[in-house]
Amino acid sequence: MALNDDEGLQPLDLVGHGPVIPVIVIDRLEDAVPLAEALVAGGVRVLEVTLRTSVALRCMEAIAKAVPDAIVGAGTVRSVTDAQAAKNAGCRFAVSPGYLSEIGNACRELDLPLLPGVATGSEVMAANRDGYSFLKLFPATAVGGIPLLKSLAGPFADVMFCPTGGITLQTAPDFLALPNVPVCGGSWLTPADVIARKDWGRITELAREASRLRA
Repeated sequence: MALNDDEGLQPLDLVGHGPVIPVIVIDRLEDAVPLAEALVAGGVRVLEVTLRTSVALRCMEAIAKAVPDAIVGAGTVRSVTDAQAAKNAGCRFAVSPGYLSEIGNACRELDLPLLPGVATGSEVMAANRDGYSFLKLFPATAVGGIPLLKSLAGPFADVMFCPTGGITLQTAPDFLALPNVPVCGGSWLTPADVIARKDWGRITELAREASRLRA
């Protein structure tokens, strides 16, 4: 699938672009494009920009327009309104911290691939019921981490997970070694202090390290 071709894009397609999806918080609009360019230069193309700041949507829009090799998505999608705003900003996927059927259905209607967050077996079943089988385990380490993912593999053998929350460069390989974890999410690729210094070279180095991780 070409990076600039959304036709038929499914959440699991994101896995093919690298083992780590960065979870990004951007406080200043001016940092959006150079940050995205630095990540792409390091081989990280799938970018989850979280809806945690007042400029987040504008950052997504700027990246979508200026960095064609990036696949930009909206993180922290908590409502139908968030999903619509993400689509309007040019996002190509959405990520939610939990799961609600109304968000799942809205994303389907918007043709916005969703990676829904889950933390329990019941939430996995709710997402499965609505047609979602690639899920974000969040907050991964806090809710059980690797032991939980191993346990979920039994009753949910057909479900794949993107664990996010508390994962580091050092622990990511252990998660990626699990057969039901094709990719993980991490904030370590975009440290706040590095962004504040505008040290884009360091961001590229971190992206290269993450790109080299394999199951």
